[in-house]
Amino acid sequence: MKATTASLKPAEVEKKWIVIDAKDAVVGRLASFIAMRLRGKHRPDYTPHVDCGDFVVVVNADKVKFTGKKLSDKIFYWHTGHPGGVKQRTAGQILGGKYPERVLEKAVERMLPKESPLARKQMTHLRIYTGEEHPHAAQNPETIAFADLNAKNVRSA
Repeated sequence: MKATTASLKPAEVEKKWIVIDAKDAVVGRLASFIAMRLRGKHRPDYTPHVDCGDFVVVVNADKVKFTGKKLSDKIFYWHTGHPGGVKQRTAGQILGGKYPERVLEKAVERMLPKESPLARKQMTHLRIYTGEEHPHAAQNPETIAFADLNAKNVRSA
């Protein structure tokens, strides 16, 4: 009797499309759920070096919630490349700004493997929209009720 591990090949992967409504969802919990689906870790035939994750469409990304005082205390930093060019914004400023979907996008990106071509490819399978509408109805996406999975996934206040 020989015990072998079945390894998934890229040609054998069947990708699904899923839609998640982010209204009142806690950012960290939602980001970890999305990262798991993008990587394919929810599948029994998960293979680390193969892109076996699903396409994820997130709607209402501007209505996500933070727990505690993170909305005012969580600070995002970046550098412009010039001397003294460190910039910063709070999570509340970004959510109230022009591109509120970037909060969720960065949270998911930081939960994927760092600096790898596979992670960059998996990030292209994430589509985030601020409104209720998305242009991916032709792919027949499956809707996942993220709020119903756990009571802690949603914040009302």
